Amino acid sequence: MQKTAIIGSGFIGRAWAISFARAGYQVSLWDQAPDAVAKARGYIADVLADLERNDLLNGHSPEAVLLRIVAETDLVKALEGAIHIQENTPENLETKIKVFSLLDENADASAVIASSTSALLPSKFTEHLKNRQRCLVVHPINPPYLIPAAEVVPAPWTSGEVVERTRAFLIAAGHAPLVMKRELDGFIMNRMQGALLEEAFRLVADGYATVEDVDIGIRDGLALRWSFMGPFETIDLNAPGGVRDYVERYQIIYERLFPQMQRRVDWAGDVLETVEAGRREKLPQEKLVDRQVWRDRRLMALAAHKKKSTQEFGQ
Repeated sequence: MQKTAIIGSGFIGRAWAISFARAGYQVSLWDQAPDAVAKARGYIADVLADLERNDLLNGHSPEAVLLRIVAETDLVKALEGAIHIQENTPENLETKIKVFSLLDENADASAVIASSTSALLPSKFTEHLKNRQRCLVVHPINPPYLIPAAEVVPAPWTSGEVVERTRAFLIAAGHAPLVMKRELDGFIMNRMQGALLEEAFRLVADGYATVEDVDIGIRDGLALRWSFMGPFETIDLNAPGGVRDYVERYQIIYERLFPQMQRRVDWAGDVLETVEAGRREKLPQEKLVDRQVWRDRRLMALAAHKKKSTQEFGQ
């Protein structure tokens, strides 16, 4: 059984632990707070029961998956023998620099060291490392045990062999890697999500739509296609002659819109009062945790449906 190491046992770290253990890897789970790992394993045990009910444990029992996740209090022992190390510390550059120095110093020479950062470029915290060629970003959408996409972002000095090995590792663990050719602020997914959020805030701030109208447009409109197709496949299928035909027919629409989309609205400005009021009308503050549990269970149901559809009809 090959070993992986999870550094940091917060929401992202424990989610990666579930994903890797479910795929058959041994997982060493380490956190600088001694009691954090025990709490994480308790949380994981509850999630595994839900995953089993949705047939999302690859045929393994919750008990078998949990046994693969070993709590470690010693960092060196946690790293020993690991082929893949996934770092999940806070989004702070100084912290990343210190942690990656420790990981590079103590990890096996052949181990890949990946960060789950969603905002920091890998070049910013790996440049000083002796073995920087084995370091990169693997950024998930939380929780990765339900959402398979994960961004592989190399630094300028990350070796091509490490990128390919990471891609293969993620596929073996049940993920869908997006392999970037080079690093860029926001990577791929946050840039796509950011473009959508910018327009959502503009529409509400300028009085064209309510918060719920915008959510309906995505939830009951665009997202139904996007749940199994990307934007390029969507437009390829939305014109008789495919993507070229779509561009020839409809690019003019977006050319007219683009100049109107160049003005930013401050998300923390007056519009925030409107957005927050719209959300609290739909969901009181005290119900947030319950709704988060509901969301994860709906994601489980969707993951189970997509898994079954892929098995029956192919991707």
